[in-house]
Amino acid sequence: MAKRTRVLIMGAAGRDFHNFNVFFRTNPAFEVVAFTATQIPNIEGRVYPAELAGELYPEGIPIHAEEELPRLIKDLGVDQVVFAYSDVSHEYVMHKASTVLAAGADFVLQGPQATMLESKKPVVAVCAVRTGSGKSQTTRRVSEILKDAGKKVAVVRHPMPYGDLVRQAVQRFAVYDDLDRHECTIEEREEYEPHLDRGSVVYAGVDYEAILRRAEEEADVILWDGGNNDVAFYRPDIYITVADPHRPGHETAYHPGETNLRLADVVVINKVDTARPEDVAAVRQSIAAANPEAVVIEAASPVTLSGDGESLRGRKVLVVEDGPTLTHGEMPYGAGTIAARRHGAELVDPRPYAVGSIAETFRKYPHIGPLLPAMGYGSSQVGELAETIAKTPADVVVIGTPIDLRRVIELSKPAVRVRYELEETGSPTLADVLAPLLE
Repeated sequence: MAKRTRVLIMGAAGRDFHNFNVFFRTNPAFEVVAFTATQIPNIEGRVYPAELAGELYPEGIPIHAEEELPRLIKDLGVDQVVFAYSDVSHEYVMHKASTVLAAGADFVLQGPQATMLESKKPVVAVCAVRTGSGKSQTTRRVSEILKDAGKKVAVVRHPMPYGDLVRQAVQRFAVYDDLDRHECTIEEREEYEPHLDRGSVVYAGVDYEAILRRAEEEADVILWDGGNNDVAFYRPDIYITVADPHRPGHETAYHPGETNLRLADVVVINKVDTARPEDVAAVRQSIAAANPEAVVIEAASPVTLSGDGESLRGRKVLVVEDGPTLTHGEMPYGAGTIAARRHGAELVDPRPYAVGSIAETFRKYPHIGPLLPAMGYGSSQVGELAETIAKTPADVVVIGTPIDLRRVIELSKPAVRVRYELEETGSPTLADVLAPLLE
């Protein structure tokens, strides 16, 4: 028998597991000897379980911290390193490639042909060029259009399996109790709850072929709700990519966001209501250069408050924003900040009052200003988030996350919630580009 190629997969508990499942799991030409993990707290030190890894891996596959990469390549005799996570600059990717090459292994990027699954049902994919571009509200708008046309929609969300991987292999969410039953993190709730509020069924987990087959049983259309700026796991009939004019130029500077830009049938330039016109124009130019055949839609994400905006004027507020948007998304602000400033509030800096892993988040991402990222990757971190909120001397908490944090954390201060939905600002619209699929 020929020697199997020894492979290490660099990931962040998402794309890495998917690439293994669809390409390596039953492939006798390769032996995956390890995963490495980064971006997400506390996901290394585990094992990708034998129950999911298949008969070629009866002991499962260890998951190490990415910092150990050069040593692992040497100690494990690694031939190839597969890079399998998202929302990093092109420069970052090549620094990782240089590290791998210097350690003696090949550096590999697997593309859509090797990793996309085929569905028996029509698929609409919503992806983005960066985290925080507005995939979620775009996905909700697409879902609304499909359901208004009488279609049964199953939303399949990009993976966030940070707990027991065997129990999380295939997850179905239809009501709030399902979130509690699956012990969802704040990050998971931020993505699932807005869909549940609209009566949509959401699937997620680890094994995305098994998830797809389950979703196909109850849906007319599969709606892929992407994570970070990752490429879709399912081969779409319509590929929608969301671009952010608050970060012009990023659409061609980050991996694999530029791939999404070039794959897109439709590019939505979001947030045109709060971006500078010259930045919207710059993003349009990038789209025309990279993907001149794409249909371009401009859209707004108007920000609304759950209470009286005048109640914030002149008051000290703590703004809590979506965590991933601020961290590896590199945004210095979000919807909560826009709302607070628009209504004349004074932002209180939480950094002097941050505790534990929340303080570490600020150290790791120094671009974050006087805002609090809603980090909640486990019960301990949720507790530290709550303690940080309680210690920060603010009159009001402005909740800029996609969920109402008061369902997860008991706040000792008054709070108002910020909401935002997608609104196309001209023609064509998403309904126009979805029309052929509906026919």
